[in-house]
Amino acid sequence: MSFFDVGETLVDETRRYEQWADWIGVPRLTFMGVLGGVIAAGRDYSEVFEVFRPGFDLDRERESLTAAHGPGITEGDLYPEVRQALSDLRRLGVWVGIVGNQPARTAAAIRQLGLAHDYLSTSEDWGLRKPDPAFFDRVAAIAPGPRDHILYVGDRVDNDVAPACRAKLRAGFVLRGPWAWLHRDSPEVALADFRIRSLDELPGLVAAENR
Repeated sequence: MSFFDVGETLVDETRRYEQWADWIGVPRLTFMGVLGGVIAAGRDYSEVFEVFRPGFDLDRERESLTAAHGPGITEGDLYPEVRQALSDLRRLGVWVGIVGNQPARTAAAIRQLGLAHDYLSTSEDWGLRKPDPAFFDRVAAIAPGPRDHILYVGDRVDNDVAPACRAKLRAGFVLRGPWAWLHRDSPEVALADFRIRSLDELPGLVAAENR
C-alpha cells in the first residue's frame, strides 16, 4: 500500500510559484530566492508572502489567483514519470492513495487528470495537516492493511519522512524540489526505506521488496 504527497512529489510547482511572483509584482528570481531562504530557515512557505506584503491574506489571494489563472494543477505540471509510475504500481497490485497539504480544490484538479489511484483527498478535507501525527494516523486508518505495510512517499524530511516513520509507517524520500535539496543531508533522511530521484524507480523497488 502506498500514499503519495502532492507538491514536488507528483506535481512540479514551478509554474504556480512563478504565477505568485507575477501576482504580487515581484521578480520571479527574487521570489524564488526568498522562498529558498524561508525554507532553509525551517519556516512555513507561506511566510514568503509576508516578506513582500505584510498582512498578506493568502486564502483570499489564492481564490483571486485561481479565478484569474485557473486550477493550480494541470497536466503540464505533473512530473513526466508520474502517470506511468502510479499505473505500474497498481498493476503490481499496490493500493495507491494520494493526500498532501493542499486546499480542497486540489483533489478535483487531480481527479480530472485521471491518475491511477484508489483514494484521493487533501489536508483541508481532513482538517489535518502534516506533520501532525493525527494526519498519519488517518492515513493508517484509511489504507486497507497494517501500518508497517504502508509506504508514504514525499519530498520533505520534516513533513513526510520523519513523521511517517514516527507513526510506524514506512517512508519514501524523493529528491526533488527545494525542500528535498535543502534537507537532503539531514540525518533523518536515513529513516526512509526508499531514497529515489524519480518515481519511476519505485515500482521496481517495491516489486523487489515484495519478492
